[in-house]
Amino acid sequence: MALDATRTINGSYGEVWHEGVWLTNVQSAEAVVDIDKEEIKRSGTRWTGHKVTSIKGSGTISGYKITSDFTSLIGSVASDRGKPYVTSIILKLDDPEAYGAERVMLKGVQFDQIPLSKFEVGSLVEEELPFTFSGYDLLDKIKM
Repeated sequence: MALDATRTINGSYGEVWHEGVWLTNVQSAEAVVDIDKEEIKRSGTRWTGHKVTSIKGSGTISGYKITSDFTSLIGSVASDRGKPYVTSIILKLDDPEAYGAERVMLKGVQFDQIPLSKFEVGSLVEEELPFTFSGYDLLDKIKM
């Protein structure tokens, strides 16, 4: 069967939602789960087996800097008695021409850096927010 080019997914339909708000300034988002394995030597074969021992989630959100809201939220950990900011994020990719859509809720999201300041004269300010997460749900339908 030949590829129907109209069915390829267009990233322009990607959205990031945080606390019920669509972050329209986001230009890219990525989330992956790395699978850690231990090698298992087995007798009677030259093949090495593998045992999954842990998994870890990480990702990045990048886009135009509009406010300092994330700096305030993530920065709560910088106080001597501050707690780390833990939240959930929904990544949604819903191209109307594609066969399917991706909707993933990332749980236990914790950001890796506090974005204090970054600029270049003559350029729009962009922000990159790397994070880790400790679970996810694949969602069938999101009403947004």
